[in-house]
Amino acid sequence: MTAPVVVGVDGSAASTAAVALAVRTAVERDRPLRVVHGFVWPLLRVPLGPSPYGPPEGGLRNDAEQIVRDALACAEGCDPRVRASGEVVTGGVAAVLVGESRHAYALVLGARGLGGFTGLLVGSVGVQVAAHAACPVLVARGAPRENGPVVVGVDGSPNSNRAVAFAAQEAVLRKTDLRAVHVWSGPSSTGPGDMLPLVYDPEQVAEEESRLLFEATAGLTERYPDLLVGHRVVHGRAARAMVAQSQGAQLVVVGARGRGGFAGLLLGSVSQALLHHADCPVAVVRPATA
Repeated sequence: MTAPVVVGVDGSAASTAAVALAVRTAVERDRPLRVVHGFVWPLLRVPLGPSPYGPPEGGLRNDAEQIVRDALACAEGCDPRVRASGEVVTGGVAAVLVGESRHAYALVLGARGLGGFTGLLVGSVGVQVAAHAACPVLVARGAPRENGPVVVGVDGSPNSNRAVAFAAQEAVLRKTDLRAVHVWSGPSSTGPGDMLPLVYDPEQVAEEESRLLFEATAGLTERYPDLLVGHRVVHGRAARAMVAQSQGAQLVVVGARGRGGFAGLLLGSVSQALLHHADCPVAVVRPATA
């Protein structure tokens, strides 16, 4: 219970939304909140103090510290019960946050920061951190909601099983329902080297996919007797279907990678699509060996 919820801030509107999500996450779990600003300028050997021709409160170091102070004030305004501390940490933003993730319960980011290009729907820092963090990463996307279910994507992989466990805890803490969603477009591979049929019975495959979904959520109601778990099997493209399922949800949870894709990729296509297009905050649950 001592591991904090860490939120990365840069003074942008997106990081303000991240602070609000981080405060809720920390207070619901009775965990401390740690506000972090990655300060890259010392590595570039530029002057950090105020200009001799400007006000004494100027300069890059003072600006960075003000960003943290503003974020702490915002956190206290969101919920006075939060136990928050902050720090300016020297280093590249993504590297600083990945380092923080090694000792964090969860890491919270805004969908976009001050850096990057305006055409990007999610900042490069968010993608890098979601791909390399050692803890779950929450991205404050879309509209914050007090109502609606927690949605979790299920494909039967170890990553998705961890996502189901995380999503169930989220639903219980938020006092809402859990909606488990499995998307299929053909027979699922159950292991390396599986030979999948070229012709198959869609009804039979749908039954098998439904069985996979119920097996992945088996035991949740025993562990959380008051948790209502809904199941939804969808035929189509997984990324598009999960983005659609985020409509009206409080949170959508996925594993960093599922069964599909290439082994060298640290983020699957579904998690990347949600980071860019989801209508609600997204949680990417990293592998236990990250």
